[in-house]
Amino acid sequence: MRVAIALGSNLGDRDATLNRAAAALRGILTDLKLSSAHETAYVGAGGPQPAYLNAAAVGETSLGGRALLEALLETERRFGRERPYPDAPRTLDLDLILYGMEIIDEPGLVVPHPRYRQRRFVLEPLAEIAADWIDPVTGRTIEELLRTLDS
Repeated sequence: MRVAIALGSNLGDRDATLNRAAAALRGILTDLKLSSAHETAYVGAGGPQPAYLNAAAVGETSLGGRALLEALLETERRFGRERPYPDAPRTLDLDLILYGMEIIDEPGLVVPHPRYRQRRFVLEPLAEIAADWIDPVTGRTIEELLRTLDS
């Protein structure tokens, strides 16, 4: 199954973290493609935070959606991710954005990611490596979703 993962970090050596996270993803995904890194300001309801470094990865997996999510959460934990409160700064954030053309709505697992269409920090890196991927909900390509943000 072709999947898209968003990567982000705003604590510590963000660039090294994203590079190490990409290496870890190669243990979960085959044919991994990684976007360039994009620095973005924190977007959220919490107080001020350091800027994020964001990227996107696309690859193939034989894992089911839930198993893939668990593997991503375990990778975050290995990188020191803590969740003391919602939107807390993080060493590593890995979000499952797309799982093929599947639409999954289960407790704790919603794919496509419910807010990715409004997030430039997800769409820009993803458009670098998968501009023609069609969102299964809207029928629009990643490139079209990104252009929609500009209009």
